[in-house]
Amino acid sequence: MADEALIVVDLQNDFCPGGALGVEGGHEIVPIINELIQRFDHVILTQDWHPANHLSFASSHPGKASFETTEMPYGTQTLWPDHCVQGTSGAEFHPDLVATQAELIIRKGFRREIDSYSTFFENDRVTPTGLAGYLRERGITSITLTGIATDFCVAYSAIDARKLGFDVTVLIDACRAIDLNGSLAAMIEEMKAAGAKIA
Repeated sequence: MADEALIVVDLQNDFCPGGALGVEGGHEIVPIINELIQRFDHVILTQDWHPANHLSFASSHPGKASFETTEMPYGTQTLWPDHCVQGTSGAEFHPDLVATQAELIIRKGFRREIDSYSTFFENDRVTPTGLAGYLRERGITSITLTGIATDFCVAYSAIDARKLGFDVTVLIDACRAIDLNGSLAAMIEEMKAAGAKIA
């Protein structure tokens, strides 16, 4: 359908098993997503793309450990292991992802001072990535979200897309979660409350 897009969120080596921030079963969704790609006229990929000294990395905060939090000007930030550093193999898409059909790659998290979970906004919730404008200019009103991680980048994208007026479906079998302290269940409820369909 011309007014629908598949968005594949951060299907990168560092988010798959063996990567710097490996999500359990991350590689298992690649064949599912490859099949989905064949069914959509519009395919968009997102790519976490951090400078080496990004402020969301625990290594940028002496005395802090990965998965602890810190306060940033835009709110509470979870601190992560160094991951998806620009130009590294960890930042590359999973080698089995058949991405030739993708018409757009949105890179996020490339500003050192601010993290970016959503494919639509930085974590300050106001700085846009430009994706909404791209979709609107092409007459796309409905998006299907897949990728990693269900409870962070996928969920934030779904909630923002609903706020922007897009119809949203999250294909849960084509996502994998980090699930920090019950974050998966909490974010599924938030996505539903925002009006996203969980399929």
